[in-house]
Amino acid sequence: MAAAAPPPPPSAAAITLPESTPSGHTLFSRIRLATVDDVPHIHKLIHQMAVFERLTHLFQATADSLAATLFPPNAPPPFTSFTVFLLELSNSPFFPSQNPHFTPVLKPHHLDLPIADPEKEIFRSSAAGATGDVTVGGFVLFFPNYSSFLAKPGFYIEDIFVRECYRRKGLGQMLLSTLAAQAAKMGYGRVEWVVLDWNANAIKFYEQMGAEILPEWRICRLTGESLQAYANLNI
Repeated sequence: MAAAAPPPPPSAAAITLPESTPSGHTLFSRIRLATVDDVPHIHKLIHQMAVFERLTHLFQATADSLAATLFPPNAPPPFTSFTVFLLELSNSPFFPSQNPHFTPVLKPHHLDLPIADPEKEIFRSSAAGATGDVTVGGFVLFFPNYSSFLAKPGFYIEDIFVRECYRRKGLGQMLLSTLAAQAAKMGYGRVEWVVLDWNANAIKFYEQMGAEILPEWRICRLTGESLQAYANLNI
């Protein structure tokens, strides 16, 4: 008679792994068209930019003058004149929304730690439907120009700025890529802007994006008394 087969070895006890907990922090961003209600924040952002660029001696804009020129009565449609994209940030996801001229761009950013924003209260968003958690973090102001060499319109960026505590998080690149996407969608030939020659970090950032820096070009400007004097020149 054959020997009985040995009993099977006891099955290994099931191993239960603890549920993984998410690490880090997610910051949610939205880029939308600015409205006249955003002018107080735009004014503060432009002033902060003037401080950063060491050009406060040239800063004359007021909230009222910005509202009158950026959002005049019977203003032309966005992208056909002065236009502002506003960058907003929140610890909670934004709800998708529609705009007849531009669908807001939404993106999450995964960070190691939450961002401490010392100016969160004064930059709290005034957008319709925004929760108390939504903060204005930056902007880009631009308008159409024209390239005779390309025989195509383009966009010229007058200002692009991200508040200090939100820099180096990919938000400036998001603003630029949103504008580039809009230009491409409209069949425009290029987007251009200027950068201060001492701002090495910005120059490196723009070059990494693929932007061409043109050192042989210089800005020529008539403004203030010089503009008035030339306007009154007897030709």
